[in-house]
Amino acid sequence: MKTKTVQQVLPPPAPHMVGDGFRVHNFFPGGYNMGQKRMSPFFLLDYNAKIDFSPRETPRGVGVHPHRGFETVTIAYQGAVAHHDSYGHSGVIRAGDVQWMTAASGVLHKEYHEAEYSKQGGLFQMVQLWVNLPAKDKMSTPKYQSITAGEMNHYDIPGNGGRVDVIAGEFNGVKGSAFTFTPIHLYNVRINKGTSLTINLPENYNTGMVVIEGGIKVNESADAPQDNFVLFKNDGDTFTITATEDSVVLVLSGEPIDEPIAAYGPFLMNTHEELEQAFSDFNRGVFGYLED
Repeated sequence: MKTKTVQQVLPPPAPHMVGDGFRVHNFFPGGYNMGQKRMSPFFLLDYNAKIDFSPRETPRGVGVHPHRGFETVTIAYQGAVAHHDSYGHSGVIRAGDVQWMTAASGVLHKEYHEAEYSKQGGLFQMVQLWVNLPAKDKMSTPKYQSITAGEMNHYDIPGNGGRVDVIAGEFNGVKGSAFTFTPIHLYNVRINKGTSLTINLPENYNTGMVVIEGGIKVNESADAPQDNFVLFKNDGDTFTITATEDSVVLVLSGEPIDEPIAAYGPFLMNTHEELEQAFSDFNRGVFGYLED
């Protein structure tokens, strides 16, 4: 085993609004100019750091918009988000839940604060990932996976040290619920103060972490405070995190997709011609219909 060393600990970039319901820090691809492939197969990470929304009768959110060529993965920590798409999928996610939408050949969808949460207001904290699809799967049938906190398999950290919720992939023999098109490991590590945990992930996988809550020390040397992103070098297969306070850490790691990328707005394809086709199909109503 060789240590996977920390390349950078990155503070959250300046936030921007997505619609009127999501105040996000975009760590990549734009926030730190990592390029489109540095965290492949993850193309985008928007982190909605903890924010207190005031009560409102009309839910905040993002209206109807299209996607093609990738998957959106939304992970809830505080608050509640509702989703509808043009394939008839819908759902609500709350703390600990995950919504995994495979846009693939194309869907329209909308995301907004769940009605009761909106009326009450309160803390809101989410992560959204865009996961690229390989060329052979970009035009597959859209699908939707709802993974609730109660359904999620987890690994208990010895010594009452916390637990690892396995969203996708595998951790110490515990398998995640999500179906993925390429090899991906995605965990919520809920680790108690003073506890150390060793994580083993393939050397060639692009790997990073978001400190959702608390603070950690990585490999007994690099400090990573709350709301920071830890980017690892591709130089080893094991690293250790130690909680300096009770913490929640989102770990993402995946086998890179070594294919060309053509990205524009809500479409993530391999060629410029495929982007043009996506816009044409959207304008012709191929993605279906969804009421705003």
